[in-house]
Amino acid sequence: MNILMTGATGFVGQQLVKLLSEQSHQLTIVTRNISHATATLGGQHKYLDNLDKLNNLNNYDAVINLAGEPIVGKRWSNQQKQRICDSRWNITAMLTQLIKQSDTPPASFISASAIGFYGRQGSTPVDEDSQAHNEFSHQVCSEWEHLALKSQSENTRVCVLRIGIVLGKNGGALAKMLPPFKLGLGGPIGKGLHGVSWIHIDDLTHLIQHLLVTDEAQGVFNATAPNPVNHKLFAESIGASLNRPAVIPTPVIALKLAMGEMADLIVEGQFVLPKRTLASGFNFKYPDISPALDSILKA
Repeated sequence: MNILMTGATGFVGQQLVKLLSEQSHQLTIVTRNISHATATLGGQHKYLDNLDKLNNLNNYDAVINLAGEPIVGKRWSNQQKQRICDSRWNITAMLTQLIKQSDTPPASFISASAIGFYGRQGSTPVDEDSQAHNEFSHQVCSEWEHLALKSQSENTRVCVLRIGIVLGKNGGALAKMLPPFKLGLGGPIGKGLHGVSWIHIDDLTHLIQHLLVTDEAQGVFNATAPNPVNHKLFAESIGASLNRPAVIPTPVIALKLAMGEMADLIVEGQFVLPKRTLASGFNFKYPDISPALDSILKA
Protein backbone atom coordinates (compact mmCIF):
# COMPACT_ATOMS: atom_id res chain seq x y z
CA MET A 1 0.00 0.00 0.00
CA ASN A 2 0.92 3.64 -0.45
CA ILE A 3 0.33 5.10 3.04
CA LEU A 4 0.34 8.68 4.32
CA MET A 5 1.33 8.80 7.99
CA THR A 6 1.49 11.44 10.74
CA GLY A 7 3.13 11.04 14.14
CA ALA A 8 5.74 8.67 12.74
CA THR A 9 8.61 9.88 14.93
CA GLY A 10 6.75 9.21 18.19
CA PHE A 11 7.17 6.15 20.40
CA VAL A 12 4.42 4.17 18.66
CA GLY A 13 5.06 5.68 15.24
CA GLN A 14 8.67 4.51 15.07
CA GLN A 15 7.69 0.91 15.77
CA LEU A 16 4.82 1.06 13.29
CA VAL A 17 7.09 2.44 10.56
CA LYS A 18 9.44 -0.49 11.14
CA LEU A 19 6.60 -3.03 10.89
CA LEU A 20 5.03 -1.49 7.78
CA SER A 21 8.42 -1.19 6.08
CA GLU A 22 9.08 -4.88 6.69
CA GLN A 23 5.81 -5.56 4.84
CA SER A 24 6.99 -3.47 1.86
CA HIS A 25 4.41 -0.69 2.21
CA GLN A 26 5.39 2.69 0.75
CA LEU A 27 5.29 5.44 3.36
CA THR A 28 4.95 9.20 3.02
CA ILE A 29 5.66 10.70 6.42
CA VAL A 30 4.32 14.10 7.45
CA THR A 31 6.75 15.79 9.84
CA ARG A 32 7.76 19.30 10.87
CA ASN A 33 11.44 18.31 10.95
CA ILE A 34 12.38 16.28 7.88
CA SER A 35 16.08 16.01 8.75
CA HIS A 36 15.33 14.64 12.22
CA ALA A 37 12.68 12.25 10.86
CA THR A 38 15.06 10.99 8.15
CA ALA A 39 17.80 10.37 10.72
CA THR A 40 15.32 8.55 12.97
CA LEU A 41 13.33 6.56 10.42
CA GLY A 42 15.65 6.22 7.43
CA GLY A 43 16.01 7.71 3.99
CA GLN A 44 13.93 5.10 2.16
CA HIS A 45 10.64 6.92 2.89
CA LYS A 46 9.10 10.00 1.32
CA TYR A 47 8.79 13.03 3.60
CA LEU A 48 6.42 16.00 3.62
CA ASP A 49 6.73 18.97 5.95
CA ASN A 50 3.23 20.36 5.51
CA LEU A 51 -0.16 18.99 4.49
CA ASP A 52 -0.84 22.34 2.81
CA LYS A 53 1.28 21.07 -0.09
CA LEU A 54 -1.43 18.52 -0.91
CA ASN A 55 -4.74 19.24 -2.67
CA ASN A 56 -6.09 15.71 -2.32
CA LEU A 57 -5.09 12.19 -1.31
CA ASN A 58 -5.83 10.48 -4.62
CA ASN A 59 -2.44 8.74 -4.64
CA TYR A 60 -2.79 7.09 -1.24
CA ASP A 61 -4.38 3.78 -0.32
CA ALA A 62 -4.52 4.53 3.40
CA VAL A 63 -3.91 7.25 5.98
CA ILE A 64 -2.62 6.64 9.53
CA ASN A 65 -2.93 9.57 11.93
CA LEU A 66 -0.94 9.34 15.17
CA ALA A 67 -0.04 13.02 15.61
CA GLY A 68 -0.58 14.85 18.90
CA GLU A 69 1.14 16.79 21.68
CA PRO A 70 1.92 14.35 24.56
CA ILE A 71 -1.01 14.64 26.94
CA VAL A 72 1.11 14.00 30.04
CA GLY A 73 4.17 15.91 28.86
CA LYS A 74 3.53 19.13 30.76
CA ARG A 75 1.26 20.48 33.49
CA TRP A 76 -2.20 21.39 32.16
CA SER A 77 -2.19 25.16 32.00
CA ASN A 78 -4.91 26.67 29.83
CA GLN A 79 -2.25 27.24 27.16
CA GLN A 80 -1.08 23.62 27.34
CA LYS A 81 -4.66 22.35 27.13
CA GLN A 82 -5.11 24.37 23.95
CA ARG A 83 -1.90 22.89 22.49
CA ILE A 84 -3.12 19.39 23.32
CA CYS A 85 -6.40 20.09 21.50
CA ASP A 86 -4.97 21.94 18.52
CA SER A 87 -2.23 19.37 17.85
CA ARG A 88 -4.89 16.67 17.49
CA TRP A 89 -7.87 18.49 16.07
CA ASN A 90 -6.17 20.63 13.42
CA ILE A 91 -4.26 17.90 11.61
CA THR A 92 -7.22 15.49 11.79
CA ALA A 93 -9.51 18.14 10.32
CA MET A 94 -7.00 18.76 7.50
CA LEU A 95 -6.74 15.06 6.69
CA THR A 96 -10.53 14.73 6.62
CA GLN A 97 -10.78 17.72 4.29
CA LEU A 98 -8.16 16.25 1.95
CA ILE A 99 -10.01 12.92 1.89
CA LYS A 100 -13.26 14.72 1.01
CA GLN A 101 -11.50 16.62 -1.79
CA SER A 102 -10.22 13.39 -3.37
CA ASP A 103 -11.78 11.84 -6.46
CA THR A 104 -10.27 8.48 -5.52
CA PRO A 105 -9.87 8.79 -1.76
CA PRO A 106 -7.89 6.38 0.44
CA ALA A 107 -9.76 3.18 1.22
CA SER A 108 -8.99 3.47 4.95
CA PHE A 109 -8.28 6.19 7.49
CA ILE A 110 -6.94 4.94 10.84
CA SER A 111 -6.88 7.70 13.43
CA ALA A 112 -5.65 7.60 17.01
CA SER A 113 -7.71 8.52 20.02
CA ALA A 114 -7.27 7.48 23.66
CA ILE A 115 -9.11 5.74 26.47
CA GLY A 116 -9.27 9.19 28.05
CA PHE A 117 -12.46 9.36 25.99
CA TYR A 118 -14.27 7.48 28.76
CA GLY A 119 -13.18 9.80 31.58
CA ARG A 120 -13.33 8.51 35.14
CA GLN A 121 -15.31 5.29 35.47
CA GLY A 122 -14.39 3.90 38.88
CA SER A 123 -14.33 0.11 39.02
CA THR A 124 -17.01 -0.37 36.33
CA PRO A 125 -15.56 -2.02 33.18
CA VAL A 126 -16.24 -0.13 29.94
CA ASP A 127 -16.18 -1.10 26.27
CA GLU A 128 -16.62 0.78 23.00
CA ASP A 129 -20.37 1.22 23.59
CA SER A 130 -20.12 2.61 27.14
CA GLN A 131 -21.12 6.13 28.16
CA ALA A 132 -18.31 8.59 28.89
CA HIS A 133 -17.80 10.89 31.87
CA ASN A 134 -17.60 14.48 30.62
CA GLU A 135 -14.22 15.96 31.57
CA PHE A 136 -11.21 17.41 29.73
CA SER A 137 -9.78 14.13 28.45
CA HIS A 138 -13.20 13.15 27.10
CA GLN A 139 -13.67 16.53 25.41
CA VAL A 140 -10.28 16.24 23.68
CA CYS A 141 -10.94 12.73 22.41
CA SER A 142 -14.58 13.26 21.49
CA GLU A 143 -13.82 16.10 19.09
CA TRP A 144 -10.73 14.29 17.80
CA GLU A 145 -12.83 11.26 16.92
CA HIS A 146 -15.67 13.36 15.49
CA LEU A 147 -13.28 15.09 13.08
CA ALA A 148 -11.90 11.76 11.86
CA LEU A 149 -15.29 10.07 11.51
CA LYS A 150 -16.53 12.92 9.29
CA SER A 151 -14.39 11.44 6.50
CA GLN A 152 -16.32 8.16 6.55
CA SER A 153 -17.98 7.35 3.21
CA GLU A 154 -18.74 4.39 0.97
CA ASN A 155 -15.23 4.87 -0.43
CA THR A 156 -13.31 5.40 2.83
CA ARG A 157 -13.75 3.44 6.03
CA VAL A 158 -12.60 5.09 9.24
CA CYS A 159 -11.16 3.21 12.21
CA VAL A 160 -10.66 5.14 15.46
CA LEU A 161 -8.30 3.61 18.02
CA ARG A 162 -8.86 4.42 21.69
CA ILE A 163 -5.35 3.64 22.88
CA GLY A 164 -4.49 2.67 26.45
CA ILE A 165 -1.13 2.85 28.23
CA VAL A 166 1.40 1.58 25.69
CA LEU A 167 4.10 -0.68 27.13
CA GLY A 168 7.39 -1.08 25.27
CA LYS A 169 11.14 -0.67 25.47
CA ASN A 170 12.95 2.66 25.61
CA GLY A 171 9.99 4.98 25.69
CA GLY A 172 6.37 5.62 26.53
CA ALA A 173 4.83 5.55 29.98
CA LEU A 174 6.82 2.56 31.21
CA ALA A 175 10.18 4.29 30.76
CA LYS A 176 8.99 7.09 33.06
CA MET A 177 7.76 4.62 35.69
CA LEU A 178 10.84 2.38 35.88
CA PRO A 179 13.52 4.41 37.76
CA PRO A 180 12.00 4.08 41.27
CA PHE A 181 11.20 0.40 40.67
CA LYS A 182 14.80 -0.31 39.65
CA LEU A 183 15.89 1.22 42.97
CA GLY A 184 13.39 -0.92 44.90
CA LEU A 185 11.30 2.17 45.68
CA GLY A 186 8.34 1.49 43.38
CA GLY A 187 4.81 0.63 44.34
CA PRO A 188 1.15 1.34 43.71
CA ILE A 189 -0.44 4.78 43.59
CA GLY A 190 -2.60 5.28 46.67
CA LYS A 191 -4.54 2.09 47.49
CA GLY A 192 -3.85 0.78 44.00
CA LEU A 193 -7.47 -0.10 43.25
CA HIS A 194 -7.90 2.06 40.13
CA GLY A 195 -7.73 0.51 36.68
CA VAL A 196 -4.72 0.29 34.36
CA SER A 197 -5.78 -0.40 30.78
CA TRP A 198 -2.63 -1.21 28.86
CA ILE A 199 -1.41 -2.66 25.57
CA HIS A 200 1.96 -4.07 24.50
CA ILE A 201 3.44 -1.98 21.70
CA ASP A 202 3.76 -5.07 19.47
CA ASP A 203 0.02 -5.70 19.81
CA LEU A 204 -0.76 -2.06 19.06
CA THR A 205 1.29 -1.95 15.86
CA HIS A 206 -0.11 -5.28 14.70
CA LEU A 207 -3.65 -4.10 15.51
CA ILE A 208 -3.13 -1.09 13.23
CA GLN A 209 -1.83 -3.41 10.53
CA HIS A 210 -4.85 -5.70 11.09
CA LEU A 211 -7.27 -2.81 10.62
CA LEU A 212 -5.46 -1.73 7.45
CA VAL A 213 -6.20 -5.05 5.76
CA THR A 214 -9.59 -5.92 7.32
CA ASP A 215 -12.01 -4.42 4.83
CA GLU A 216 -15.09 -4.78 7.03
CA ALA A 217 -13.49 -3.00 10.01
CA GLN A 218 -14.78 0.49 10.71
CA GLY A 219 -15.79 2.59 13.69
CA VAL A 220 -14.28 2.68 17.19
CA PHE A 221 -11.88 0.05 18.56
CA ASN A 222 -10.33 -0.07 22.02
CA ALA A 223 -6.58 -0.58 21.72
CA THR A 224 -6.20 -2.21 25.13
CA ALA A 225 -5.33 -5.73 26.21
CA PRO A 226 -8.36 -7.86 27.16
CA ASN A 227 -7.18 -8.15 30.78
CA PRO A 228 -6.82 -4.73 32.44
CA VAL A 229 -5.47 -4.78 35.98
CA ASN A 230 -5.60 -2.58 39.05
CA HIS A 231 -2.56 -0.45 39.82
CA LYS A 232 -1.49 -2.64 42.75
CA LEU A 233 -1.17 -5.68 40.48
CA PHE A 234 0.44 -3.55 37.78
CA ALA A 235 3.11 -2.33 40.22
CA GLU A 236 3.67 -5.83 41.60
CA SER A 237 4.10 -7.16 38.04
CA ILE A 238 6.74 -4.53 37.24
CA GLY A 239 8.56 -5.42 40.45
CA ALA A 240 8.41 -9.13 39.67
CA SER A 241 9.79 -8.62 36.14
CA LEU A 242 12.66 -6.56 37.57
CA ASN A 243 13.10 -8.86 40.61
CA ARG A 244 12.59 -5.84 42.86
CA PRO A 245 10.11 -5.12 45.67
CA ALA A 246 7.12 -2.96 44.77
CA VAL A 247 5.49 -2.10 48.06
CA ILE A 248 6.13 1.61 48.64
CA PRO A 249 2.93 3.48 47.69
CA THR A 250 2.93 6.90 46.04
CA PRO A 251 0.50 9.17 47.93
CA VAL A 252 -2.28 10.50 45.71
CA ILE A 253 -1.88 13.97 47.19
CA ALA A 254 1.78 14.05 46.11
CA LEU A 255 0.82 13.32 42.51
CA LYS A 256 -1.89 15.96 42.54
CA LEU A 257 0.49 18.55 43.94
CA ALA A 258 3.10 17.69 41.32
CA MET A 259 0.82 17.30 38.30
CA GLY A 260 -2.34 19.26 39.05
CA GLU A 261 -5.46 18.29 37.10
CA MET A 262 -3.40 16.00 34.86
CA ALA A 263 -2.93 13.62 37.82
CA ASP A 264 -6.56 12.51 37.39
CA LEU A 265 -5.50 10.51 34.32
CA ILE A 266 -3.30 8.38 36.56
CA VAL A 267 -5.23 8.45 39.83
CA GLU A 268 -8.69 7.65 38.43
CA GLY A 269 -7.92 5.07 35.73
CA GLN A 270 -10.36 2.80 33.92
CA PHE A 271 -10.91 -0.89 33.24
CA VAL A 272 -11.32 -0.83 29.43
CA LEU A 273 -12.29 -3.94 27.47
CA PRO A 274 -11.59 -4.36 23.70
CA LYS A 275 -14.96 -5.88 22.78
CA ARG A 276 -15.13 -4.66 19.17
CA THR A 277 -11.39 -5.25 18.67
CA LEU A 278 -11.74 -8.92 19.56
CA ALA A 279 -14.91 -9.19 17.45
CA SER A 280 -12.94 -7.93 14.44
CA GLY A 281 -10.82 -11.09 14.61
CA PHE A 282 -7.71 -9.61 16.18
CA ASN A 283 -5.71 -11.92 18.45
CA PHE A 284 -3.55 -10.40 21.17
CA LYS A 285 -0.06 -11.82 21.56
CA TYR A 286 0.12 -10.35 25.07
CA PRO A 287 -3.33 -10.50 26.74
CA ASP A 288 -1.87 -10.70 30.28
CA ILE A 289 0.32 -8.20 32.11
CA SER A 290 3.10 -10.42 33.51
CA PRO A 291 4.20 -11.99 30.21
CA ALA A 292 3.92 -8.57 28.53
CA LEU A 293 6.23 -6.94 31.07
CA ASP A 294 8.61 -9.91 31.06
CA SER A 295 9.00 -9.59 27.28
CA ILE A 296 10.04 -5.96 27.73
CA LEU A 297 12.02 -5.96 30.97
CA LYS A 298 13.70 -9.38 30.84
CA ALA A 299 14.64 -9.43 27.16
